[in-house]
Amino acid sequence: MRLLFFDTFAGISGDMTVGALLALGVELERIRAQLAVLPLTGYALRAGDKVVHGIRACKFDVDVDPDPHGHAHAHRAYADIRAMLAGSALAPRVRDLAAAIFARLAEAEGRVHGVAPEAVTFHEVGAVDSIVDVVGTAIGLAALEVDEVYVSALPLGSGTTQSQHGVIPVPAPATVELLRGFPVRIGDGTSELVTPTGAAIVAALARAGAALPPLAIEAVGYGAGTRTLSDRPNLLRAVLGHAATALGGDELVELATNIDDSSPELYEHVMEQLFAAGARDVWLTSAQMKKNRPGTVLHVLGEASARDALAAVVLRETSAIGLRFHSVQRFILPRAQQTVGTEYGAVRVKIAHAPDGTLNIAPEYDDCRRIARERGVALKVVYQAAIAAARR
Repeated sequence: MRLLFFDTFAGISGDMTVGALLALGVELERIRAQLAVLPLTGYALRAGDKVVHGIRACKFDVDVDPDPHGHAHAHRAYADIRAMLAGSALAPRVRDLAAAIFARLAEAEGRVHGVAPEAVTFHEVGAVDSIVDVVGTAIGLAALEVDEVYVSALPLGSGTTQSQHGVIPVPAPATVELLRGFPVRIGDGTSELVTPTGAAIVAALARAGAALPPLAIEAVGYGAGTRTLSDRPNLLRAVLGHAATALGGDELVELATNIDDSSPELYEHVMEQLFAAGARDVWLTSAQMKKNRPGTVLHVLGEASARDALAAVVLRETSAIGLRFHSVQRFILPRAQQTVGTEYGAVRVKIAHAPDGTLNIAPEYDDCRRIARERGVALKVVYQAAIAAARR
């Protein structure tokens, strides 16, 4: 699973997001070509290196042609933008991601102004450059094949900013609405650090409050903002990688005893009794014992709390007159059991996730044996069918 982490130590905006995705390897020509299918004109895209506090970043800009009537921005209704995206030739995933971002923004604006999302008209975010930022973000995420997005705590800044409605507080009301449930730092920064577009990207793509799982880093990219900040580099850091399953661990106790004077026929019963008493595993190893007699070492693995009960079973059911024990530590993979359907019947399988993402799949032996007998097929065929079904 491919993950993207936005490290928002200086906030997030639409142009910074696209810049960070370009820095991760998305080609500008890819964004330009896919944007060309939208009925948007009068703009040009630029991207180039910018060094901020000694860190090389990508600065993404949308140059918009001056409005012949002197208007600073075009106003677009949410319904019009939604229709434009739905009727476009954008790739389905790009279209869906962009639509989700605008939908979250319309919901937030609707709550701020007390109107339904369908009645929302975007001002700053309805401008060509903001539409390009949103759709460009969707294009970049699809190009990088990102499955999940995570974000750090967001610095919301302070002060005021100018909008089409006049002077408004920082963070903007829509930004606050969008970031419900996300960890934020109120008052961190002396200006607007999280724009409504940046907040909408976060709200639509990332899970509120979700902690970043262990990550194997593949690439790191920085997107540069326009302003110069006095207390931090104005950068958005994007970290791309794949989920690295963390090894778990626990501590058990292992009991063992050497037996050279007991019938092998007893061991099946002994094992049954040990598992009933809470053993995690039981196994036998051969040993050459004193006086050159062949013997067997009985091993029992279990919780420390079950130690005495397991020892009692061994001493009761075998000829042993003593046991040794010691604590053992082990690594364990996260695992889950589920039932899968095969052409022969339902089989329980255990699925464990290795650190590199590899799946270890183990069908339940008893299920496979029962089905093999009932259906008159080879046991290995049922095993193979269960593994294939689990992978699907």
